[in-house]
Amino acid sequence: MKKAKQKIVTIGGGTGSFTLLSGLKDYPVELSAIVSMADDGGSTGILRDELGVLPPGDVRQCLVALSESSRILRELFNYRYVGGGLSGHSFGNIFISTLEKISGNFNQAIKEAGKILRIKGKVIPVTLRNTKLAALLSSGKKIIGQHNIDESDLTNLKRLHFIPRADANPEAIKAIMEADKIIINPGNFFCSIIPNFLTQGLAEAIVKSKAKKIYVCNLMTKLGHTDNFTAVDFIANINKYAGGDIIEYVIYNTERPEDRLIKKYSRKGEYFVETGDIDNLKNIKFIGKELLSHKDYKQKKGDKIRRTLIRHDSRKIAEIILMI
Repeated sequence: MKKAKQKIVTIGGGTGSFTLLSGLKDYPVELSAIVSMADDGGSTGILRDELGVLPPGDVRQCLVALSESSRILRELFNYRYVGGGLSGHSFGNIFISTLEKISGNFNQAIKEAGKILRIKGKVIPVTLRNTKLAALLSSGKKIIGQHNIDESDLTNLKRLHFIPRADANPEAIKAIMEADKIIINPGNFFCSIIPNFLTQGLAEAIVKSKAKKIYVCNLMTKLGHTDNFTAVDFIANINKYAGGDIIEYVIYNTERPEDRLIKKYSRKGEYFVETGDIDNLKNIKFIGKELLSHKDYKQKKGDKIRRTLIRHDSRKIAEIILMI
């Protein structure tokens, strides 16, 4: 009898999801990428404001990661305009937003874009509600909007929530309940990862799911957001927003980046993520490996969002996930 393919669900934002999906799609697995809908910065933010559409940016990255179309078509979707009225926009963002306006349905727009890009798997927005991420600080101050939160100091963060409340996409719940493995991706922790757990019903589904729950830990801290965070702190915050101890496996990096990159990050107050006191977390299996990608990542012209230069190696992560 032919062995059934592993059903793997990833949960995250754009860059981290792109990395994991790019590696996993080369293996005989069934992939579903659940994507955050909190983004309102850069090209995505302008399209949300001007067209009243749902955020296409993180979805676009997942579609391109899963695409089995030609290199030129993948590059087309990631192409970012420089200069003129379209400066800062990516072609793919405009395309997906236009599909949403034509079809009147964001889910349908993603499915049509998926056909064009011949994706291997599914891309599922975590919610279909047009909502704004909000942060409440201990001082009582409120910060509205993912982009504003991204650029703010969250040292005294009390909680994150959505305005208005957002219910989880039923397709996301279904994928989670049918999964063999659920992967929580690395990424912009409080702006791209945690927002997924704020959608009503998603965390509860993860708790109920019989899938193995795996967290791929961030490589670097983020100034004002995850200062001095160790792997233990990331795990504690995921469990806090999930409403229970959901993490069963943690994949973390043991390889230090090049000095030039460490210095570049340290000038911005961002540092290598250490493991912390993992010996106290007896119910979690920690898998530490050298996981850095050695590609030379650069900021693309026209991109108004600062991108990460230190990233995971897609294939190495995929191989570990498949062995768990």
